Amino acid sequence: MPPPSFQGASVADVVELTKALIAAESVTPARGAVFDVLEAALRPLGFAIDRFTCGEAPDGPVENLIAVRGTGGRHLAFAGHVDVVPAGEGWTAGPFSGEERGGLVYGRGAVDMKGAVAAFVAACAAVPADAGTVSLLITGDEEGPAVFGTRAIIDRMAERGLAPDLCLVGEPTSTHRLGDMIKIGRRGSVNIWIEVTGRQGHVAYPHLADNPIPRLVAVLAEIDALVLDTGTDWFQPSNIEATDLTVGNPATNVIPGRAAARLSIRFNDQHRGDDLVERIRAIVERHAPGASVTGRVSGEAFLTPPGAFSSLVTEAIRTHTGLEPELSTTGGTSDARFLSRLCPTVEFGLLNATMHKLDEAVAVDDLRALQAIYAMLARRALD
Repeated sequence: MPPPSFQGASVADVVELTKALIAAESVTPARGAVFDVLEAALRPLGFAIDRFTCGEAPDGPVENLIAVRGTGGRHLAFAGHVDVVPAGEGWTAGPFSGEERGGLVYGRGAVDMKGAVAAFVAACAAVPADAGTVSLLITGDEEGPAVFGTRAIIDRMAERGLAPDLCLVGEPTSTHRLGDMIKIGRRGSVNIWIEVTGRQGHVAYPHLADNPIPRLVAVLAEIDALVLDTGTDWFQPSNIEATDLTVGNPATNVIPGRAAARLSIRFNDQHRGDDLVERIRAIVERHAPGASVTGRVSGEAFLTPPGAFSSLVTEAIRTHTGLEPELSTTGGTSDARFLSRLCPTVEFGLLNATMHKLDEAVAVDDLRALQAIYAMLARRALD
């Protein structure tokens, strides 16, 4: 059953629904109560609900939800997540209280991104059921490994023959005021682990040992000198950062038998993740033949070029806020990296100033404005 805070609340009340979603504690991977709240809000609006759980430890199990209303016509998908990062210590009030004070609703997930999910639902309440096809694609794992989250939703949609024409991801994209930024793309992300092995020995007898550190240092020096690109019209330059360097040698008189490093590469749409892994592998092989190189691509870069969809979002924002949003590709990765394979995808949501912070909060006025923007967007997109 949904938390008591949602009992009797109108599904069209974006503030009360935000509070109820916050009150359903849902640290990654989210399951159960938070989806109960969402389902209870969507069913009265005529949505057919498909809740499913997939995956096993360590990256699962993960619960996901696909809600669909309407058949035929254009299909607009609202996408997002109800999982949150751990709250941490030091909150002024309970991190899952959903407390409202001073025109703000406080709680973990208020802006990232339960407030936007509530705005999706409340917006759909204002859109005629026969206007076209609307879906909500909601995962319980965006903040974690994201192995069995949105990617599993996409697979499930393919099995059901569901194919949206447009997708709006409700990540918190606004920076100073609601509506000042839309994301039309994101850089890709790949992490790479390098391990160079040698032969342990006494420092006084270096000819009997093989120190891996100089070879790893040479590898990192060449990588650090790389210029992958100078950016594009819509993307900043790609960058490679060394994020860890480990030898783990407690002795002062021992040549170590291994040295390891980890890289993180954020790349624009001039590159593919696997190609970058192979480029790093070639550098490592030149300096340290036989060394181990393991890459994990979290997502590829994507771009939805400015056009009809971003114009619709811009028009709705302008109407309800008076702002002309900046079209941007800055920031980290999001599940839009997966959804962009299906159809034109953009991101727009609440202010990101307090996401993942203590006393995360959303303005009541912003929740109501976001609901109105999403409702106008849906009506225009389905027309």
